[in-house]
Amino acid sequence: MLDGMIWLWIGFNLFVLAMLALDLGVFHRHAHVVSLREATVWSIVWITLSLLFNFGIYLFWDRWVPGSEYTNQEAAIAFLTGYVIEKSLSVDNIFVFVLI
Repeated sequence: MLDGMIWLWIGFNLFVLAMLALDLGVFHRHAHVVSLREATVWSIVWITLSLLFNFGIYLFWDRWVPGSEYTNQEAAIAFLTGYVIEKSLSVDNIFVFVLI
């Protein structure tokens, strides 16, 4: 079980680093004013990537982490729940910044 978790964490961290490098190094190399359309497109891109990752958890959880106490469905629901809570809290922060 530990071997599967190590590769899962290594793969996840490499993916996050690659996406950060792509986002910061390639797409946002020059400073500019972000339009509403561009912000919407990037939001859709990142949300789609997270939903694809969630789908991967649903399909491959039993292969990635054999012997886990979670089923594929439970692991996918746990990830999606955490993701929705984090998104909600980030929107909540926007309202706090506006109030300040």
